Amino acid sequence: MVPWEFSWVLLACFTLVCVLYLRGCRRQRVKLSRRIGFWVGMAIIYLSLHTYFDYYAEHEFFMHRLQQLLLHHLAPLLIVAAYPASVLRAGLPLRWRCRVLRPLQRSWPWRLVAGVLMQPTVATVLFIVFVLIWLVPDLQTLAMLDWRVYRFMNWTMLISGFAYWALVLDHRPHPPGRMVAGMRVLSPAITMTPQIVAGAIVTFSKTDLYPIFEICGRAFTFNVLTGQLLGGLITWVPAALIESIGGLMALRLWLRLARNGRLPRRQPRSPPQPVSAAPN
Repeated sequence: MVPWEFSWVLLACFTLVCVLYLRGCRRQRVKLSRRIGFWVGMAIIYLSLHTYFDYYAEHEFFMHRLQQLLLHHLAPLLIVAAYPASVLRAGLPLRWRCRVLRPLQRSWPWRLVAGVLMQPTVATVLFIVFVLIWLVPDLQTLAMLDWRVYRFMNWTMLISGFAYWALVLDHRPHPPGRMVAGMRVLSPAITMTPQIVAGAIVTFSKTDLYPIFEICGRAFTFNVLTGQLLGGLITWVPAALIESIGGLMALRLWLRLARNGRLPRRQPRSPPQPVSAAPN
């Protein structure tokens, strides 16, 4: 598909990931369901960022909210649920793994960034903040007027989505997993609450909160408030539904860990020893 705004960075990253995954699938046995989830997620990312879908997202509020929903919720959830990390690693030539990947993973900048982004509290807060902050009318206007802010907005949505769902859908117990298994199930209920509230506020608003889309020129002949209502509903209902599905997937993983006896067990407390009387 012809891109609305061509991006060498996006195309290079997208092509690299696809090539590594194809190479990895030749070296590892990957279930069909995992392959489908990965490729559907990648197709959604490309569709959202590098086709004329992006044009409509810049000229209609409800299309913009749909784009953010796909980048922040659905695409990362599908890709993370496919567990592609080992496949991508297998796709790297052995020389690259030894000379590039391992030193990079051991370097302090990598460990610092990964330690911050994958810290459960930080990742959860960022997941919520990057939904709400771009709903602020002034920041939304700034993003639509400056292409650098617009791309920063899209990348923050995508990266925060990947970081959050990687924690929630971690199939390992804690530790080495960073988030407690029970919290992985509860976390989507926590993160969806402020998004539901924000979506409801936008949905029931009787004033045009985002006149920037009128200034940029609307792509459709929708009534202003109708388009805003649709955008609020997208932020409200489908987002909550996707997070509910993510919570159910985390619950399934939790039950599997419990069934396989991989959850850490609490050590029983020993009864207090009676104090013997001191000899006379």
